Amino acid sequence: MNLPFGPPTGTRNPHAEGAAAELAAELHLRRLGYRIVGKNVRAGGGELDLVAIEGDTLCFIEVKARRAGSFGAAVEAVGWDKRRRIERAARGYLARQPFDGPCRIDVLGIETGPGGELRFELLRNAFEVGEG
Repeated sequence: MNLPFGPPTGTRNPHAEGAAAELAAELHLRRLGYRIVGKNVRAGGGELDLVAIEGDTLCFIEVKARRAGSFGAAVEAVGWDKRRRIERAARGYLARQPFDGPCRIDVLGIETGPGGELRFELLRNAFEVGEG
């Protein structure tokens, strides 16, 4: 699957790029055995890219896509502010839909090369769902 990063005309459509990255992420995670239970879920004043179950664990997954070699690895793009927003959204999700089991936050980085090839980097349990 190729992502529409940087078409030859030089125009970009960030919304289309994000949607394509999330579709690629979903397909990749399904291949790894995740069961997707939510996409672009609004909760706690934020949004969770993907919500999935792996084994008995509920996973909140942040998807980050980048062109290979641009401004560092995709997974490094989750800074302190973004992390707090994801944690708040995860807590909001759990307040609405309690889950009787372990929870974690994963980050899935997707880098696309010049030929459109994709490389995935999954950080399981990238950070904790905090208490408040």
